[in-house]
Amino acid sequence: MSSTIDSTVIDTPVGPLAILAGPDGAVRAAGFTADPASLLPLVHPSLRGEEGRRPALGEPRQRPDLGPITTAVTAYLGGDLAAIDDVPVEQHTAGAFMSHAWQVLREVKPGDPITYTGYAALAGRPAAVRAAAAACARNAAALFVPCHRALRTDGTLGGYRWGLPVKRWLLDHERRA
Repeated sequence: MSSTIDSTVIDTPVGPLAILAGPDGAVRAAGFTADPASLLPLVHPSLRGEEGRRPALGEPRQRPDLGPITTAVTAYLGGDLAAIDDVPVEQHTAGAFMSHAWQVLREVKPGDPITYTGYAALAGRPAAVRAAAAACARNAAALFVPCHRALRTDGTLGGYRWGLPVKRWLLDHERRA
């Protein structure tokens, strides 16, 4: 496997969005930060080309544009909320539920957030509310795996790795569009 990780930072109305992508064009991590290298710890070593390798790889290779990924984010920000749906995402987890739960999140429609309880049910394990919340917390590909669309049972925002103002902006953007 090639060990190259490309990165870019896209300006958004809510701050910079850093994206890491593998040589296959799949998003490996994304988050609302100006520092793409800060996302590397979110990427499993096997997806960084580092498994069994010392020393670890250095900084991701900065690119001004990641082609279809950048195009999709620009379209999403412009109001085409479905533009990010087909961007491939590659994350690694030890459990089948986590991978399945991330795929289920990608099917939650913009502007129609769900509760963690509803999310657990959609993922096929209605009693696994904590596991569903953990899937959100461990999601490395913010925006592309839209964990911002999961809310507490009472409808409040709950947590978000990139801050509640970012989560609120994303939900409002999707509701308006």
